[in-house]
Amino acid sequence: MHADLSRLTFRPAKHYSGVLAQQGRVQLDADANEQSAITRHQARTLAADLIGQHGGPYGATGFRVEFRKGGNKLDDLVIHGGRYYVDGIVCDADRPPAGIPAEHEPTGSADTPAGAEAPEGGADGSQGAPAEGAWTYWDQPDAYRDPEKPADRLPAQLPYLVYLKVWERTVTAAEDPEIREVALGAALPDTAARIKTVWQVLPLTGTDLGAPENPTSDQLRTAFRAWADKRRAPAAAAAFRTERPERTDEDPCVIPPDSRYRGPENQLYRVEIHTGGAAGTATFKWSRENGSVVFPVAALDGTWVELATLGQDDKLDLNAGDRVELADSAYTSRGEPADLLRVEEVDLPGRRVRLNTAPGPGTGGLPGLHPFLRRWDHRAPGGRGTAEPDRDGGLKLVEGAWTGLEDGVQVWFAPGGRYRPGDYWTVPARTATGTVEWPATADARPLLRPPAGIETHYAPLAWVVGGEASQTDLRYTFRPLAAPVEAVSEQ
Repeated sequence: MHADLSRLTFRPAKHYSGVLAQQGRVQLDADANEQSAITRHQARTLAADLIGQHGGPYGATGFRVEFRKGGNKLDDLVIHGGRYYVDGIVCDADRPPAGIPAEHEPTGSADTPAGAEAPEGGADGSQGAPAEGAWTYWDQPDAYRDPEKPADRLPAQLPYLVYLKVWERTVTAAEDPEIREVALGAALPDTAARIKTVWQVLPLTGTDLGAPENPTSDQLRTAFRAWADKRRAPAAAAAFRTERPERTDEDPCVIPPDSRYRGPENQLYRVEIHTGGAAGTATFKWSRENGSVVFPVAALDGTWVELATLGQDDKLDLNAGDRVELADSAYTSRGEPADLLRVEEVDLPGRRVRLNTAPGPGTGGLPGLHPFLRRWDHRAPGGRGTAEPDRDGGLKLVEGAWTGLEDGVQVWFAPGGRYRPGDYWTVPARTATGTVEWPATADARPLLRPPAGIETHYAPLAWVVGGEASQTDLRYTFRPLAAPVEAVSEQ
């Protein structure tokens, strides 16, 4: 999660059930965040144990899917409202009602103006209007499907399976300005971040699913479970280290001279996969601030980017040579890596930066998607680490060898990995100990760990065969546990 955190301390294996604040102690973000993680873990574990891997409440089971043939236009799906739980995570498919604006001046009539009726068809022109309060495949809130991209369209070949993908991401005031408390003034850009549940209704061809011909519901669910398990299984591992010195200075304000972590401040390093694939193809990027340094974009003009702010201090600003990622809500929700660009020039009075190349078409140009620059701390050639830059702006991923990031922090990627864009690891580096906080064996050998995220969850919704009535509903539903006292007494 790209937030300004000191470290992440929640470990399910420790079986902690709560965090207790003690009087007169320093308050840390890690303690409050661990309590939030404990509560979330308990609630979702309970829900998954009672409901199962996925299911919705009887009478309000959400995500009923209707296929709409597009004719000479694009096919569409209507996604009906309600709730559905996937691995204990609640997903709400209800569409918020459209607000009714108040008039600045009385118009003399409360009737709907002529010609203001809702247009027929789906969001992208599919036949038939969706039910009131329903989403469609093309306008679902966090999928950002683009009709101009063939890969985003529904499969032309029937049948195919429609499934629900669920994951979580961090949202800050850069993407949601309503989080910001304007009473604090411009000096404080934001306060706490938010964790957002992202759900997406997506298609899966029968070939990719590996389902038999004329499959039953049970066969479809079994095939989908195998596909989802393979997608979720970690296929890469990494470890971090710094060589710990024989001793540390008693003064915590002085960095031991023999320490291998030589950074002047405590940091939470984040290593994130940029381009996916196997070693030789995959690249990575890293940040000493957990990827939390972002700059909201006010305007684009070729290679020049006007920003809402250039940062609060020298530590959190932009300088020539910095690597940045121009992204927005669509890129982030789709899980796609944006182009890694380089800052060539900084115009302080104008709050502008000039990039080495103009962003790609459609990147950062829609204010409604809240574009922003995210700073990464691997710089152009000449940085302090041993990782080599790649053509895509990331760093070459080398397996089976220690790769230096900076100030003695090193990462090791296990051989034979398959890397997905967005996979990430975080590791705290501390000046007091001169090392990183990473699990190790008794003889100080760092342990390999799978990525900390992104953790995705899947549930099948429907098997679409042809017409609107030719589909198989693959959802589960459950009834409430409670029943009238008299009904139980009679049993």
